[in-house]
Amino acid sequence: MNNTKSEYEVRLERLEKIKAAGINPYPAEFDKKNEVAEIKTAKDGAKLKTAGRIMLVRDMGKLCFCHLQDFSSRAQIALKLDEVGKEKYKFFIDHFDNGDFIGVEGEVFTTHKGEKTLLVKKYVLLAKALLPMPEKWHGLQDEEERFRKRYLDILTNPEVKDIFVKKAKYYEAMREFLRQNGFVEVETPVLENTTGGADARPFVTHHNALDIDVYLRISVGELWQKRLMVAGFDKTFEMGRIFRNEGMDAEHLQDYTSMEYYWAYADWNDGMKFTEELIKHVAEKTFGTLKFKIKDFNIDLGKKWERYDYREEIKKRTKIDIEKTNVKEIKKKLKELKVDYEDFKDLETGLDQLWKFCRKQIAGPGFLIYLPKVISPLAKESVTRPGYVERYQLILAGSELCNGFSELNDPLDQEERFKKQAALRASGNEEAQMKDDDFVEALRHGMPPTTGLGISERLFAFLMDKPVRECQIFPLMRPKE
Repeated sequence: MNNTKSEYEVRLERLEKIKAAGINPYPAEFDKKNEVAEIKTAKDGAKLKTAGRIMLVRDMGKLCFCHLQDFSSRAQIALKLDEVGKEKYKFFIDHFDNGDFIGVEGEVFTTHKGEKTLLVKKYVLLAKALLPMPEKWHGLQDEEERFRKRYLDILTNPEVKDIFVKKAKYYEAMREFLRQNGFVEVETPVLENTTGGADARPFVTHHNALDIDVYLRISVGELWQKRLMVAGFDKTFEMGRIFRNEGMDAEHLQDYTSMEYYWAYADWNDGMKFTEELIKHVAEKTFGTLKFKIKDFNIDLGKKWERYDYREEIKKRTKIDIEKTNVKEIKKKLKELKVDYEDFKDLETGLDQLWKFCRKQIAGPGFLIYLPKVISPLAKESVTRPGYVERYQLILAGSELCNGFSELNDPLDQEERFKKQAALRASGNEEAQMKDDDFVEALRHGMPPTTGLGISERLFAFLMDKPVRECQIFPLMRPKE
């Protein structure tokens, strides 16, 4: 019979002994006056009061060294039997574990090895950890376990924490640039009667109070922000969560943060210039550089941004002229190019499959321009290129990382395009856009010339050169069975 106690059982016993000694193992507060990082920079003799999690304990009999960690850093503390007394020293050794939170007061000194250390005069338990930390040298190796227990992944891997510190700077820099340029931050509905602003399959939920099914939005309020242009706003933006009920891969998730801005009295040329400035500002502020290694591409955001003509790029790379092709020919070409694809019946999907093959070969930075009107139901048609629209997408390391255009503000044209999208939905294309009569009515009241842009957190993941799921702090996981 195995009587060996588990780590959890051992720690539970210690917890009970702590309580029996009249000590509250989970006090409500601690007057933390200093960050742990200050131990490393303070002068010898400086008195500090700090707190954090014990990450390592090394008992030498009458002297114990520990690593103490908080958000700011990890630093060394020392308990001496002569300093805290025999009883308190023994209590610490017998009852405290890696992972426990403690508060300490003491005086900084430098060890003979040159390491700044806090000599503890007083200590207090702030939270008893009942489960151990991952092993120092192994940590959480399984990817699913890392995502499921992201708090331990972040705690034991500084480079993971750094991702989310940078991500906060990324959004801060984006907000800063937009506000400095006169954009007003707004909030638009997440629950909608009709989804709009993107080609995507929505999530459906039930609204009990109204007893109706509603959709979770698939864009950051595109059709709502354009209503604000009707209302007299000139510049708006929103950052928020969007939801798309479709596939998962290294570049796509079902729920993620995105930003969209709308700018009245401006067109796609203004939008491209402004978007380039925005992205450069965000990259510089977040990463301190404009040069990145992304996948197998060396990217320099500081060089001239190219322009890639949609029709010409496809013709150059596949020998297909999109103005003279059909579904059958596209399927034949995709097979010839050894592209895996889901079967399709409409030309719009076929063109998209061709373009996805082409874009993977383009490093960027640059903008894809003049996309076909047939795949751009919300963009203004070009006066000089009938059948194409004033739409652009950032191409970086073989992917599209933003989508902007001169917004369609002709209500009659918009209504006709919605009808065509509705026909696509009726034929089985679940990603085609829904007909939004309320939005068309708003356009009938008049919307000024407007440009807009949508850009998601996928850009951040690309600049980090990591899968987008790695850059979500708590990605959705399938429940454990």
